[in-house]
Amino acid sequence: MIRGGSRKVVWGAVVAALALGLLMIGVLGYVGSSDTASVDDGAAPVEQEVPGGDSSSTAAGEPPATRPGNPVIRPIPDKQWQRMVNTGTWRPGCPVGRAQLRRLEIDHVRFDGSLGRGVIVAHRDSVDDLALALGELLRQGFPIERMIPVERFGGDVNASLAANNTSAFNCRRPGQINAPVDKSPHANGRAIDINPVQNPWRDPRCRCWNPVGDRSTRTKQGPGVIRAGSLPVEVFQGLGWIWQNIDVADYMHFDTGYPSRPRTPAGTGME
Repeated sequence: MIRGGSRKVVWGAVVAALALGLLMIGVLGYVGSSDTASVDDGAAPVEQEVPGGDSSSTAAGEPPATRPGNPVIRPIPDKQWQRMVNTGTWRPGCPVGRAQLRRLEIDHVRFDGSLGRGVIVAHRDSVDDLALALGELLRQGFPIERMIPVERFGGDVNASLAANNTSAFNCRRPGQINAPVDKSPHANGRAIDINPVQNPWRDPRCRCWNPVGDRSTRTKQGPGVIRAGSLPVEVFQGLGWIWQNIDVADYMHFDTGYPSRPRTPAGTGME
């Protein structure tokens, strides 16, 4: 028989154990739904390394918890930069280099409603806009299937599009460039393609839709679809970005202008 104070001690220990168990369940549930720990979509985990001496910052200098998506902006880590070079995602002759690029880590909602943590590489003068825009898409529940840097696809833009991957910077291989490299918004890190499968573009070189489908497949109620007046268009245009800024239909594409030009004179991505 347990009496008096002993009963209180035991009951307190039970309560504490239950509380810890619930806390761990919550933590594991979040991690299991995030790309930081999961490879269920075929993506590699989000790296945590930061070059020595670099400290991470949040978009607009605010604590992560105060911004939708918990955005973190940091310099390109050593291992990621090496992959970018090895895959040709960056190569000599590209208009920007490591010093001008930043890594944005941010939450997004997937098509199944789970929470993922994605990574975008973008120019330091435009990365704050992307943090704001993607955070607002998350806040309002607009789904993004995956968000992985293109070097994870060997630098192959077609493979990235076919995987319905949302991405920004890619200097692109010579055979995959559709604009002069110095003018290209993607090669400058000032463009983003969102949900390519739902929002294909018409490649004038083959007169075909890439990655799949055609204009007729864009239903009015489809999840993740971008159309005139839709949430992504309103959010990006509100920040001064342009939707499908080329001569052919390119429903996935937003940029700061063509030829590529800076969006903001300063921001947390700037040094």
